[in-house]
Amino acid sequence: MPNVVQPYLFFGGRCEEALGFYRDALGAQVEMLLRFSESPEAPPPGTVPAGFENKVMHCAFRIGETTLMASDGCDEGSRFEGFSLSISLPDEAAVDRVFAALAEGGKVQMAPDKTFWSPRFGMVTDRFGVGWMVGV
Repeated sequence: MPNVVQPYLFFGGRCEEALGFYRDALGAQVEMLLRFSESPEAPPPGTVPAGFENKVMHCAFRIGETTLMASDGCDEGSRFEGFSLSISLPDEAAVDRVFAALAEGGKVQMAPDKTFWSPRFGMVTDRFGVGWMVGV
């Protein structure tokens, strides 16, 4: 089996909200989802905050050909620093559509425009703090 590297994102209590956002913005499809309350083994005492019982312990979701994994993690809040997810789209109209969806409630670093490497490319941080590079 070949080596596979998959992003694993921790949303600090907002995983289910993020999954809905990515479903609407990117057509993400949840392939599996396990809540802390559904775990076959109880987590060690003190590792899961009170109120996280029905939060997402682990999930896998697909955007296009890519499978990502995610969780609410074991604490509130999240920080996504030092990386961005890059999404390649078939045409400029798709870049504009996806970029606008990801930018809703987020922060634009570079509005979509022509670059020397792509006819349309932009960079945005979505409402959850995940950085995206969107291009043709």
